[in-house]
Amino acid sequence: MILRPVAPDVRETTEIGRYLRWLETRGHVFDGYADLHRWSVTDLDGFWSSIKDFFGVRFHSPATAVVPDRTMPGTTWFPGATLNYAEQALGHGPDDAPAVIAYSQTRERTELTWGQLRDQVARARAGLARLGVGRGDRVVAYLPNIPEAVVAYLAVASLGAIWASCAPEFGARSVVDRFGQIEPRVLLTVSGYRYGTKDVDRRAEVAEIRAGLPTVEQVVHVPYGEHDLPGTLAWDDLLTESTPGFEPVEFAHPLCVLFSSGTTGKPKAIVHGHGGILLEHLKNHGLSWDLRPGDRMLWFSTTAWMMWNALVSGLLTGTSIVLVDGNPLHPDLAWQWRLAEQTRATLMGASPGFLMACRKAGLDPAAEYDLSALRQLGAAGSPLPAEGFHWVHEKFPGVLLNVGSGGTDVCSGIVQGSPLQPVVAGEISGPCLGVDAQAFDEHGNPVVGELGELVITAPMPSMPVGFWGDSGERYRETYFSTYPGIWRHGDWIRFSPEGSCVIAGRSDATLNRGGVRLGTAEFYAVVEELPEIEDSLVVHLEDPAGGHGDLRLFVALRSGGELDDSLRGKITSALRTALSPRHVPDAITAVPSIPRNRTGKKLELPVKKLLRGAPVDEVVGRDVLADPTALDAFLRERA
Repeated sequence: MILRPVAPDVRETTEIGRYLRWLETRGHVFDGYADLHRWSVTDLDGFWSSIKDFFGVRFHSPATAVVPDRTMPGTTWFPGATLNYAEQALGHGPDDAPAVIAYSQTRERTELTWGQLRDQVARARAGLARLGVGRGDRVVAYLPNIPEAVVAYLAVASLGAIWASCAPEFGARSVVDRFGQIEPRVLLTVSGYRYGTKDVDRRAEVAEIRAGLPTVEQVVHVPYGEHDLPGTLAWDDLLTESTPGFEPVEFAHPLCVLFSSGTTGKPKAIVHGHGGILLEHLKNHGLSWDLRPGDRMLWFSTTAWMMWNALVSGLLTGTSIVLVDGNPLHPDLAWQWRLAEQTRATLMGASPGFLMACRKAGLDPAAEYDLSALRQLGAAGSPLPAEGFHWVHEKFPGVLLNVGSGGTDVCSGIVQGSPLQPVVAGEISGPCLGVDAQAFDEHGNPVVGELGELVITAPMPSMPVGFWGDSGERYRETYFSTYPGIWRHGDWIRFSPEGSCVIAGRSDATLNRGGVRLGTAEFYAVVEELPEIEDSLVVHLEDPAGGHGDLRLFVALRSGGELDDSLRGKITSALRTALSPRHVPDAITAVPSIPRNRTGKKLELPVKKLLRGAPVDEVVGRDVLADPTALDAFLRERA
């Protein structure tokens, strides 16, 4: 069901429309999105060079080609070119216009104009250089989502050094597991923060992190909260002098290291390059999210999630970015909508869980607040049920709902929407431009209308440069071992003949009973629509002898609820009717909460491993969890 067709004036009123008109002056005429997408994944030279030219990317030295060899892995992009991500990010906006607007539960609202941002980056650049930081050195940050983190990130990039960050809610062990891999030279940190009404002291964790990172030569203390950090360099002292400038680096020179969640093994240190992130985010933010100079981007994130990097990249399009630190639900569910009103957000990002919670609570944000500036509402992190689509369509007339899925691996979207695509209830609009996303069966054949492995059959510039410290073996094993030369993403997906798609969960968590395969997202869409259910998680413990195995459903009930025989029968009936008799659980158990990581993803595989007897410390670090106690009930289940 199409909830919102493509607007008739899309070519006159949007950035992707401006791009289409620009392409026409260069001899490329496209009927619509499908036609444009086909060109973007077949003519890689033409498409990606058009992104460079359309968005005015500056190369300090020219490229000798665009993509001389499409072989994956190992694709080379724009050989010979040099550039700098930070230079592009700071190249927009009048000096007196806001660039960064920050809200926090630790201190008052703060703001940096474009002029102030440029000045502070130049000062941080000079300070880091005084500490000996140069091209290729690693600088790590144990920082919240605050302006100083943005300043430091851009300063590090301007030097050709390499950035990595973790949010301060992570415990010391998880931080050392990540930062220790890349042997950093400088650590930036806070000593604490406030989360809602709770003051959190992180001085002990900082001391443990310092002890666990022997390569760190200097710790810089960013003042935040009430505590001091003796023996550190103060942030203000780092910024005493100014040295503007940008180190030209090769297209694939490392910009940042992002870490996988660590919920299925040791976190992977994923290296992303200057050029790949620059081009991918310009394409994504401009053509899909419709961002342009003067816009405002509000998307709650922590510095541990790739969405933080994507948020900072709003600056690439001349967009002001809104930073939010603290409890996103404090003091109430409507707080983020009030921020959207106060900041005049044109793009607001939200987790599907947040949108569904607003729906269940009966909120009507557009009626209660002035959200007239809002053009797009983005949703990512987990699947959004069809009911969520209908709620947004009803409550936000005229606002484009852009649901997407991608990840840390490409630091962007793989499938999502744009103003040039219709919005289909319960479905993502289609593959992103420049992303040849398809569904493959187990034999490597493309399938349409049925579930398959999400694959990418042509290279993207933002595919990782590699994994830190890896010879290439782990990188190939992670993405290219199933289908040689084809990127396997690890999601289970179904494409419609029209190109829209549904992400059905992680392929390693797919339910398979009696030959019927079902993604967990479809399971949750049924269970969590029941008014008694707040959240749910399902795992299938396969039978090595080939039987049906053990299908276990865990439910978190709404306040005051009870899992009795009547509710069990209601759940069973709903699953049997909506899905199939084979997907009726063998057991339904109530738990206090469902384990999710800090980006909201359910931890199906870790729970499955726990139920099979794996030690909890080998499965997942508790500080990776949104609720560190969420695993306790599952540990009791296996006892």
